[in-house]
Amino acid sequence: MNLALLSAGDLTGDNTARLTGRRRDHLVTVLKASEGDTLPVGLEDGPMGTGTINRLTDEAAELTLTIDQSAPAPLPLTLVLAMPRPKMFRRVLQTVASLGIKDIWLINSYKVEKSFWQTPWLQPEHLRENLVLGLEQAMDTAMPRVHIRQRFKPFVEDELPALLADRPGLVAHPGTSTPCPVNLNRPATLCIGPEGGFIPYEVTKLVEAGCQDIHLGPRILRVETAVPVLVSRLYDPCQ
Repeated sequence: MNLALLSAGDLTGDNTARLTGRRRDHLVTVLKASEGDTLPVGLEDGPMGTGTINRLTDEAAELTLTIDQSAPAPLPLTLVLAMPRPKMFRRVLQTVASLGIKDIWLINSYKVEKSFWQTPWLQPEHLRENLVLGLEQAMDTAMPRVHIRQRFKPFVEDELPALLADRPGLVAHPGTSTPCPVNLNRPATLCIGPEGGFIPYEVTKLVEAGCQDIHLGPRILRVETAVPVLVSRLYDPCQ
């Protein structure tokens, strides 16, 4: 936890907050914090600053806040991601949030098993939990928005064209002829398939909707590896 992300429920006054549970325990057991110490904080979907611990008990840490910094700029990228395996999904979600992506679309694909959609990690409270962990890691405050679409064709035909308006659409797919572009200076929409990739029909539909199929070279990467590699090629998430 490089930053304590504060929601409205954490605030106890105009410039005070109270941390409990995981975040309070992290201060004590990992950061070895004590009364008088200062830590980075941020208001959800708002600015950032510091919080000084003025009282620390077994139940809570009470902070006095100084909020005077802007949050980092988001990446101008919309991510369309075939639903990953549940064991991988948490890590991918945290990574995406830490990279600064704010618009995430989870879609179906032929190689996405039906059981993937039954994972409890898709429940709103668990989505939020992992997005928060990613934001805390990267010291960011803007909460990503996650859209869930379990039917591939209606999404591609009815919704994807709007996500491609005035921006390039890219489909990461091994074996294609066009390499991934580098250092884009404009918004884009990036589509990443499941383990094993999109099937040819799906690639064709995505291209018909306005996407360009691209590759990262001869190596076949896992989704959790491909996401940060592709994003770092397209943008510099550390700027």
